[in-house]
Amino acid sequence: MSIPSHQKALLLPSKHRKFIVDTVEVYRPEAEEVLVRIETATLSHLDTGRQESGAYISSYPAIVGLDAAGVVVALGDNVTNLSLGDRVLFVADFTNRFATHQQYAVMKAKLTSKIPPNITFDEAATIPCNLLTAINGLYAGAAPSVDKAGAGLTPFWREGGRGKYAGQPILIFAGSSSVGQYAIQSARISGFSPIITTASPRNAEFVKSLGATHVLDRNLSHDDLIAEVRKITSEPFRVIYDAVALPETQDVAYDILAPGGTLVLVLYPAIDKAKLTPDKHVRMTFGIPHVLEFAEIDAEFFRVLPELLSSGEIKPNVPEVVPGGLAGIPGGLERMKRKEVSARKLVVHPSETL
Repeated sequence: MSIPSHQKALLLPSKHRKFIVDTVEVYRPEAEEVLVRIETATLSHLDTGRQESGAYISSYPAIVGLDAAGVVVALGDNVTNLSLGDRVLFVADFTNRFATHQQYAVMKAKLTSKIPPNITFDEAATIPCNLLTAINGLYAGAAPSVDKAGAGLTPFWREGGRGKYAGQPILIFAGSSSVGQYAIQSARISGFSPIITTASPRNAEFVKSLGATHVLDRNLSHDDLIAEVRKITSEPFRVIYDAVALPETQDVAYDILAPGGTLVLVLYPAIDKAKLTPDKHVRMTFGIPHVLEFAEIDAEFFRVLPELLSSGEIKPNVPEVVPGGLAGIPGGLERMKRKEVSARKLVVHPSETL
């Protein structure tokens, strides 16, 4: 395959600056890496966070972007699981070589997953980081860094994991969010019932189609939410997944959590320290497979993901294409900041960049 020497990329020139489209070199894969021509890349709130705070950026100009889907166009040495022309999805780390807001990116071969024929590039790009955030939060075991782990459940793709938690309730906050959608689907395969989630009423039927059994209005007060949950089940909640992790959702989730249970958060804990007790566990999780705590389970899951997608057991987020290629990303991020995107994942086609 013909590979250009240069490409278009969305650059952050320095901290707090606006993104610009410019030309950069195309990286070459090293051992156990592949070069991917990016067909679709996603937009994330973390992109805005990194722009505004400089988080996870060691030098400028910086390229951001986490999720992408594309075609393998070059192989490094010792790559055995992929071939030229394979359609793949992946999650970047926080370096320019791996970042996805460019037309070509390098990726570790073992941390990619093939895309089955029934999944488009746009759909595939919505999957990796958000799905791994759900997977790591539910199934990763306690790690040396206690705040960066998961609930330690038996993974549903391992022997004895499918349906293991039948009859046990789970509560998932923000069920229509990108991460929440995958948490619901994972909980369904693991057998949890009832699967209670919070969402906007307009998204209730959608999250039920993914496996939620009960949908509660996300705007319910602390006390009203607890009352509605108790109407559904009196069983103890040993796992609660907060896919929005605002201080108010963390607070009510912690109050509902049973002693000995685990509350999984996608942001840093913000629970009133006065109510914290040692018999309730709080874990912050994320979907970056390059992190030591998650690398092994994520590589394992990526090996089984193609079949889960092919069978329809895992359904991708609904993508919405932002026009203009990489140049459309800043406008899309502004829409997200204004909360104008619901139950959709914004994506771009880097090849459309002028």
